[in-house]
Amino acid sequence: MDVYEAVTSRRSVRGFTDQPVSREVLQRVLSAAAWSPSGSNIQPWNTYVVTGAPLADLKRLAVERVAAGDPWDEREFEMYPPVLKSPYGERRSAFGRERYASLGVAREDWEARKRAAIANWDCFGAPAALFCYIDRDLGPPQWADIGMYLQTIMLLLRAEGLHSCPQMAWSQVRKTVARVLSPPDALILFCGMSIGYEDPAVRHTRTGRASLDETVTFVAG
Repeated sequence: MDVYEAVTSRRSVRGFTDQPVSREVLQRVLSAAAWSPSGSNIQPWNTYVVTGAPLADLKRLAVERVAAGDPWDEREFEMYPPVLKSPYGERRSAFGRERYASLGVAREDWEARKRAAIANWDCFGAPAALFCYIDRDLGPPQWADIGMYLQTIMLLLRAEGLHSCPQMAWSQVRKTVARVLSPPDALILFCGMSIGYEDPAVRHTRTGRASLDETVTFVAG
């Protein structure tokens, strides 16, 4: 698979089979992803890979907590500004409409929306997950480094025939994640990522992208 195919075929998959992902593949992907760029090569990512019984325990604890209606943990970073200005607010709203329409869930059907959301904390059935942390003393440029690292992982997973779904939703149950992973207090959970083989029986709608004219300005001599 070439780079263009990896980029254009990558998407957030929300339905996986239970086919195991070998440790050898995960090690190969993460070893290559270590070459991702970072300012002054400080490599600010701290990654936990979870499979088997520990992942099953984490899924159970998280799903039980969300299903019981327990309050969210306060995020240690701001996911979105309080007011998401145009065109970003419209893009976010469009995604929500497309996502729930593909599931046949009406906007006002809050119970169905809750059931759909709970699938996040089951990793959409994936047999592997990673959790990416960053040191709380680092700043915005290092958070950008984390993004490049995670994108590199997702593209390498495509090269291995795997899919993924990055999920900042895990930061809402960060204390539950910490019960299983026991990260140092110095670290902030940025996101989780479900990893596995796509279940072709699960319906999906691929969210579109803004036109190049909206997001790119060419300045030529």
